[in-house]
Amino acid sequence: MTAPRRAAFVAVGSELLRTERVDTNSVLAGRLLAACGFALVEKRCVEDDTDAIAIAISEVLSRADLVVVSGGLGPTADDVTREAAARALGIELRRDPLVEAGLVELFRRRGRTVQPFALKMADIVAGAEVLPNPVGTAPGQLIRSGERTLVLLPGVPVELEQILTRHLVPRWSTAAGVRTRTLRLAGVYESHVEERVAPLYDRFGRERVTILAARGQVLLVLSAAGDTAEPDLAAMDEAFAAAAGPDLYGRDGDTLAGAVLALLGRRGWRLATAESCTGGMIGAQITAVPGSSASYVGGVVAYSNELKRRLLGVPEGVLAEHGAVSREAALAMADGARSLGAECGLAVTGVAGPTGGTDEKPVGTVHIAAATPGGVRHARHRFPGDRAMVREITANFALDLLRRALEEEA
Repeated sequence: MTAPRRAAFVAVGSELLRTERVDTNSVLAGRLLAACGFALVEKRCVEDDTDAIAIAISEVLSRADLVVVSGGLGPTADDVTREAAARALGIELRRDPLVEAGLVELFRRRGRTVQPFALKMADIVAGAEVLPNPVGTAPGQLIRSGERTLVLLPGVPVELEQILTRHLVPRWSTAAGVRTRTLRLAGVYESHVEERVAPLYDRFGRERVTILAARGQVLLVLSAAGDTAEPDLAAMDEAFAAAAGPDLYGRDGDTLAGAVLALLGRRGWRLATAESCTGGMIGAQITAVPGSSASYVGGVVAYSNELKRRLLGVPEGVLAEHGAVSREAALAMADGARSLGAECGLAVTGVAGPTGGTDEKPVGTVHIAAATPGGVRHARHRFPGDRAMVREITANFALDLLRRALEEEA
């Protein structure tokens, strides 16, 4: 594929046209495309309507070489992006047996039986290339229409980002004569990373570095072009990795949960989790990694004080004196997680909001504890944003706290 110079983005979702959710996928995609030498010249939001999506795709595809569509690839009745894309291109949908089998197996591993309606996620625009989804269910699709390219991606930000960085950015950057490398950092904020790497801009060029914030994680996308692209990129990798220091957990398609599981596997240790405010989000990230059962025994979502006492053994005195959102409760929860049959325990408790905060413990207050054979780590944070943002940042910071503890015990 010849790398397009003009790109457009279509965000699908009726919720994006109201006040409850803001489109952030176009910003992420735009930055990643820029690192490949593409210019995002147009973006729009459309409702979950087949006609509206089809019209939007037809219009922007007539003006751009590449059109990226996010959202509407799930299993429910309002997920109609596949049908709209087929209509816009005048191509039929076909059920892909390999994708269907993969969905059946994925649901089986999760202890569920896939419902017939969910198999619509295996409907592929005829002739499309299937883009595997490493962290979700619905795959992406790449369709070539003459000299133009249409890409359909899931609307969940982490799924969109993973498919782009794993399958498409390397391909497009190579086609454009550009080489890219993504350094993945966690437990740090975008502004801190910018301050740390800014001295390197004079050496390598600011235009060759893209910083992406991802709720508890930061991506450094490095690019180089020309005959010296490979050695230039290697030099950039070395310099920026040194600047990132212990915040760096991986590169390119690596995941934070995958990094934690790799560290556990090398030591032969197992992990159990105890979650309150995140409601199982940490466990979900871990079990999204194939083979996680080798190191992850499971977890407890103890939202009430009663379950914290009964399932995790948190002393009544701790809850009465310090409250559920406290250093003492987090440490007791981590210890209780280890009692489930693991060498390591990871626990989180906090006030995700929008209500429940106090002057002493305002919304966004979170306590994280990571217990390993080498000791216990604790961190208290005050995270910004709404409930969804607080919970997502908490899950990432928690996994990162455990990662750092495991790396120090190497």
